[in-house]
Amino acid sequence: MANLKDIKRKIKSVKGTQKTTHAMKLVSSAKLKRAEELAKRSRTYAEKITEMIEEIALKIAKHSDVTDNIFLQQVENPKVVDIVFVTADKGLCGGFNSQTIKTVNQLLNEYREKGAKVRLRAIGKKGIAYFRFNGEEMLEEIEGLSSSPTYDEAAELIGRCVNDFIARETEKVIVVHNGYVNMITQEIRLDNLLPVDLSVVENAEEGSSELELEPDDDDTLLEALFRRYLEYVMYYALIDSLAAEHGARMQAMDAATTNAKEMVKTLTVQYNKARQEAITTELIEIISGVESLK
Repeated sequence: MANLKDIKRKIKSVKGTQKTTHAMKLVSSAKLKRAEELAKRSRTYAEKITEMIEEIALKIAKHSDVTDNIFLQQVENPKVVDIVFVTADKGLCGGFNSQTIKTVNQLLNEYREKGAKVRLRAIGKKGIAYFRFNGEEMLEEIEGLSSSPTYDEAAELIGRCVNDFIARETEKVIVVHNGYVNMITQEIRLDNLLPVDLSVVENAEEGSSELELEPDDDDTLLEALFRRYLEYVMYYALIDSLAAEHGARMQAMDAATTNAKEMVKTLTVQYNKARQEAITTELIEIISGVESLK
């Protein structure tokens, strides 16, 4: 009979877990819809600002060498590399965080093998906790931003990266995050933010706008444009990561709910079998007692 009580207690516990995971799935589903819509709008804005930068860079390139601009100066073997990576502040989202951490570790090994110093700027409690545990020194540790992205905070963060780049304290800035593809798929995205890819200028095509530029302040104009562009790329990475996180959590909680249902079925079968065995045992004992009295 003690066995029956144990199984019954397990069934109750699993059903409680099932309710929790189902509720978390519904919450993530609702949050995903909002994050997905915001990501779509942000992607459209990012495309437009990229087109504008390409057009302006092309117009400036007509009368000056834009490749001399510090934002465009490529370094073949950078000595100092900043890696900005985004993880979640919470768990229970499958392999979402581990995929980002794995990519960051690969980059760490790759650049260190080349003799470069790597500085980590960590966003999200899960990534921070991992690298703290492994004894990695981090230049910045930012919590709360990945779960509630704001443009101002994203701009401040990337602004510090840009200032260090201009001051030659770093020669390359990379952003790593797990991005949203659809409700069941996420993919690692790696953006080489600084220096800006020269193809922005080399592959640019003449636009149809009536934009006119004065040639006196080319570097000032390009710096302002590149700063705004980088700010928005950072902000979009946070939004994209948040949408992917909700998608991953929704998928993980759906799988957990399904597994809980199957476990309840299995435990129910075990309970019924144990109950039948207990009843059978009691009947045999009664019958045996009656027979012994004859």
